[in-house]
Amino acid sequence: MIAHLQRASHTAGLLTYLFGPGERGNHTNPRLIAGDGHGAPIEMLAQPDALPYLARALDAPVERLGARAPERPVWVCSVRSDPRHPDLTDSQWAEVARRVVAVTGIAPDGDPDACRWIALRNQPHRVYVVATLARKDGSLHNAYRDAFHLQTECHRIATELGHLPLAPRPTPLAQESHVPAPYVTINIEPSGSVSARGASDDLSATLLKHAGFQQIEDWYGRRHRLPTTTPQADRAAIATHAAEMLRAARYSVDLDPDLDTSRLPTPANPLGLYTTGAEILRLTDQIRAAENGAGLEQAVDHLLHPEHGVLERVREALETAGEQITDLDDEAYALADRFGFAAEFVSAAQSELVGAEVELHRVGDSQQDQVKARTQPPALPGSRSAALATSPAAAKVSSALGTGAPEVGAVVHPSQAPGSRTR
Repeated sequence: MIAHLQRASHTAGLLTYLFGPGERGNHTNPRLIAGDGHGAPIEMLAQPDALPYLARALDAPVERLGARAPERPVWVCSVRSDPRHPDLTDSQWAEVARRVVAVTGIAPDGDPDACRWIALRNQPHRVYVVATLARKDGSLHNAYRDAFHLQTECHRIATELGHLPLAPRPTPLAQESHVPAPYVTINIEPSGSVSARGASDDLSATLLKHAGFQQIEDWYGRRHRLPTTTPQADRAAIATHAAEMLRAARYSVDLDPDLDTSRLPTPANPLGLYTTGAEILRLTDQIRAAENGAGLEQAVDHLLHPEHGVLERVREALETAGEQITDLDDEAYALADRFGFAAEFVSAAQSELVGAEVELHRVGDSQQDQVKARTQPPALPGSRSAALATSPAAAKVSSALGTGAPEVGAVVHPSQAPGSRTR
């Protein structure tokens, strides 16, 4: 079970979207299943022709705040269940919504001054919870820890429903102690020269000098610059080499993209800026080159690792993109929702592949055993059988009798064994 949080500024527009057909026509039978309007008749107002009145009922505590009202007072949470399991009923989803608003503090149990909220359904395996952040007592809900509380509660609900796959939890790694790294900026100045600024210690100066920079000390402080006689074609290579050495020494380096040779298209790197895609292509080649289950498991681990794998990083990126869209334009909730759904699909893919690495390790084991059994000659019971197996005369006699000579003791090369694959 996955929750996705958003913020919006206009309740009426959000409700029109949620109770409407949806951006791709995927909203079916929109309906209110729960809510608390502190006396406002939200059940009567949750009709397509009465949505402006429902929005006013939810917005009333916000309007009383006047100038203290936040720019985005609408709190939106979509909760999605695993589509591989039966969908919950409206009453079950209503209970999920009540637990969501209680655990986040939107509407704790028994709080008469809680925020106004509603829960509605317009798609299978999903519920939307919409609330306004102004409480009845005139204070504002603090949403700082909402995402953490939601994640914990959704995991608890999914466990109670039996939706979570049984899988061993990853062993936490020992935390490393990181010392704040000095910051170095390597960029192209308006004059066209390449300079490095930031860290002023001797180690960074030595590394920059080794790469080809010249040190300059004046009223601006210590800085480094490439000689003006440096050929244009060599500037990017020198700057990239300096950045690599500084990063290896645990400096934080901001390298101008125009100086980063790894991001420039070359015959060896035709993807240019799309370095992440190039890394995944290399991983694909590594998977394709696996010669046994153990090698395949090692390669696929880069995809499926629960903390550092490609799928987890893609899920985080999609989820962050949706949050950033909301931060930049709080009216683009439909677009942000699409990124949130995509992140949930990736999460579902991760759940589908839980435990697959253990099975990958055993891939090919049974086939190798069969090949070995076929390539090993069976033991013959006696000397007469051995003679029959090796005597050309015995083969002719057997052929004349129509019985066929037994093919025991024949040497079978691995490349000729049935079921073997040529490489």
